[in-house]
Amino acid sequence: MHPAAPPFPQPIRVLRPSRQSAPVVSSSAHSGIVYPDEFLAASRLDAHRLRRSEDSFVDTLFSGAPAYGAPLICANFPRAWCDANREPWELDPAMFEDTLPDWVNVTSPRVAAGLGTVAKLVASGETIYRRRLRFAEAEARVAECWQPFHEGLAGLLDSTHRQFGAVVLIDCHSMPGNALPAKSGADFVLGDAHGTACNPIITAGAEQILRGMGYRVLRNDPYAGGFITRHYGRPSRAVHALQIEISRALYMDEDAIAPSAGFAGLASQMTELVAGLVSLAGTLIAPGALAAE
Repeated sequence: MHPAAPPFPQPIRVLRPSRQSAPVVSSSAHSGIVYPDEFLAASRLDAHRLRRSEDSFVDTLFSGAPAYGAPLICANFPRAWCDANREPWELDPAMFEDTLPDWVNVTSPRVAAGLGTVAKLVASGETIYRRRLRFAEAEARVAECWQPFHEGLAGLLDSTHRQFGAVVLIDCHSMPGNALPAKSGADFVLGDAHGTACNPIITAGAEQILRGMGYRVLRNDPYAGGFITRHYGRPSRAVHALQIEISRALYMDEDAIAPSAGFAGLASQMTELVAGLVSLAGTLIAPGALAAE
């Protein structure tokens, strides 16, 4: 008997420019929409409810990045199946019928919230699975999804750094339209791990561009940056990571999970944002120019 084929023969896709001319890489870890049949069969939820965890259409919003010489890496697998914006082994032991190895991180805040590498809940708080899983299932998802995503992302960052001497990672995400109190009224939240993951010139530049478009912007509250931003952002090594959270109310019908009338305009503006950050990063490429301040 032949072993079953993995559910994601192509776990990632990379949109590349014809020639990389910018020290910038964009990533979308949560916009995958391929739901394996085995996942749907094991879930208490239908496909539409599972999609509540997606950063829906964020990959499309930033798909103009390659036109400005900057590659974009996207996950094809959905966040509810395997979350690439987590450590590889953030797992809830209550989800598994066998005992987890002692090196698994079972106490992180993400695990406590039900949103580990293999999530217990969708973002709306509903339990995903009908049954408990085997640790081997988590191992397979990490090997087949998490690792290829991070190998691809690390490869892009390394090659960009070698070419230019520095690299800026734009870590692209979205947030529910009601994620923040109405009084804050933020359309975007920029996260640079409170200044530790990105040169403040880049963060300030992104904020200035977005405010110039008329948007309300917060920094690091309540989203300061997840695993991707914190893991890769190393300003002392001229590797800078900025997380961007976009309110879904700007571009989609959250109940229908469909683009709204504002989608095309926002996509154009996100291309402008990437262009602005490409220009800004380009002016800083010089010995020590992107070093931590």
